[in-house]
Amino acid sequence: MIPSTPVPAVVPSGRMADNAQPVLPLPDSGLELRPWEAADAGALVAAGLDPGIRQWNLLSVGTAEEARLRIARMHERWRAETGAVWAVARPGRGEAMGLVGLNDVDLAGGSAEVVYWLLPPARGNGVVVEAARRVGRWALDDLGLHRLRLCHAVANEASCRVAAKAGYAFEGTMRGALLHADGWHDQHLHALVQGDVVHRDV
Repeated sequence: MIPSTPVPAVVPSGRMADNAQPVLPLPDSGLELRPWEAADAGALVAAGLDPGIRQWNLLSVGTAEEARLRIARMHERWRAETGAVWAVARPGRGEAMGLVGLNDVDLAGGSAEVVYWLLPPARGNGVVVEAARRVGRWALDDLGLHRLRLCHAVANEASCRVAAKAGYAFEGTMRGALLHADGWHDQHLHALVQGDVVHRDV
């Protein structure tokens, strides 16, 4: 019998926790991705009140205190190497106008899920496409993950366009995959893996 050989971790532990969360420039839009700060609580409250964000992201933040606690958890998740979440903002500690990040980070397995939303003033000019593409490059090229998944309700056609433009290939439909306020939704599954070519046309 051939002895089993343990599968090595795709990314060794400590790759995130031993380093500061980086600031990632978005040159096409002139914006940047930076870590969330307690002073950004107002942007999270505004997102929690936005009908579109609430519908598709299940975001429930009602007060500034709840927002500050959520921001503190973002930093805890970086240290625990289970999540990496950035604010979309203008350089120089500008006001947060959106969120993009990685949930369910699994360093050993080499995977994570991409999530994002934008407040209304930042929508419609390709920012979220650029942000999703930039986070993908960081996750695969810098962090060293192998696979990123991007999921959205089938009814969320705008998010489907974002996924395609950002280079996340459509892989199929997951039936009854997520419970929203109006019931269970089928979800589209998109993915980006090491070796994929990410096109820059928006």
